[in-house]
Amino acid sequence: MRIGMMADLYKPHVSGITNYVSLNKRYLEAAGHEVFIFTFGDHEFADDETNVMRTPGLPLTDTGYYLSFHYSRKAKALLQTMDIVHVHHPFLSGRLALRYCRPMRIPIVFTNHTRYDLYAQTYLPLLPEEISETFLQTYMPPFCAAVDLVISPSAGMAKILQQLGVTTPIEIVPNGVDLTRFHDNGGDCRADFNFQPDDFLLVYSGRLAPEKNLEFLLNAFAGAAEAVDNIHLLFIGGGPEEENLRKLAAQTSAANRIHFTGMIPYDDLPRYLAMCNAFVTASVSEVHPLSVIEAMASGLPVVGIHSVGVGDTVEDGVTGFLARPDPAAFAAKLTRLCLDPALCRRMGAAARAASQKYDIKRTTQIMLSHYEALVFDGHQRQRGLKYRFRSLLERFRA
Repeated sequence: MRIGMMADLYKPHVSGITNYVSLNKRYLEAAGHEVFIFTFGDHEFADDETNVMRTPGLPLTDTGYYLSFHYSRKAKALLQTMDIVHVHHPFLSGRLALRYCRPMRIPIVFTNHTRYDLYAQTYLPLLPEEISETFLQTYMPPFCAAVDLVISPSAGMAKILQQLGVTTPIEIVPNGVDLTRFHDNGGDCRADFNFQPDDFLLVYSGRLAPEKNLEFLLNAFAGAAEAVDNIHLLFIGGGPEEENLRKLAAQTSAANRIHFTGMIPYDDLPRYLAMCNAFVTASVSEVHPLSVIEAMASGLPVVGIHSVGVGDTVEDGVTGFLARPDPAAFAAKLTRLCLDPALCRRMGAAARAASQKYDIKRTTQIMLSHYEALVFDGHQRQRGLKYRFRSLLERFRA
């Protein structure tokens, strides 16, 4: 099959969606399919992969997004040769999929990766919550009804879509992760960072951005650090909140136990996770938290907040702990895990076993089965139209 992946932004921007699209492309190509990425940005950017089509657009400051309401002539012509297209953002890419692919009867799949309601509240704080919610309630139901298949990476996100008024059937298909790289992680490297063997290392990996609720995480850690002397918190990643978080960390009583690595190569992430004891996240905006699954595959229990995405992935009391959105409650969960090494090891082993259902090999096969069904159904409909057209011609001839 010729498969078109449509995304509003792609590399060099780093995000869970970007990583997923790139990984999924690689595994689909390994299965013998042709996969093309259609996105916006600098068309002269030197990609480390083939078949990436960028249409120039207006850069939106330093967000990584480029604004454009059409594809280049070359990109449009190529898009319309696809057997199926998979949309990963519903607004710019989604509208273009309907405009360019629907007339050609190319099946359209849409995966909702993002809590757009929470992102709007974070990045447009002056916009009343009622307006952003009303916009989504107006936009999402007809858009989902116009595509051929709606995918949600988690059951919790499917419920959010239904609460927005989406009545279209929704299939649950997790975003896959290459688990093998986190199983074969190269071993503990904490000596390289001057951590002691008995230090208890908590780690967060991902974008340092407002929607990740990282100030909450700092406050909760400071509370746990008062009870546990050898506890450390490691932030892996970069983003718009990094400078602010460093300042806030320096003001806490546990400043010397909070560490920032900045951006690291993705290939190094398994080695960093391997030296840690547990993964922590305070985000409530996740739909399908790839960083959590990567940590689980590394054998780390997870401490998070009861919410969509994280709550769908972490089983409270089995693969980690889920706390109320209260720093003191979160700190209590951290403290309990740090003071019970046997519990931490049991939860870590359970987390690694639970991560198997997110194996990219498994999720790619599930997605392919949906693609194949839609393409087959589309071919059948086209044959039916041709048959009816021929029948009509035969009647006139008679």
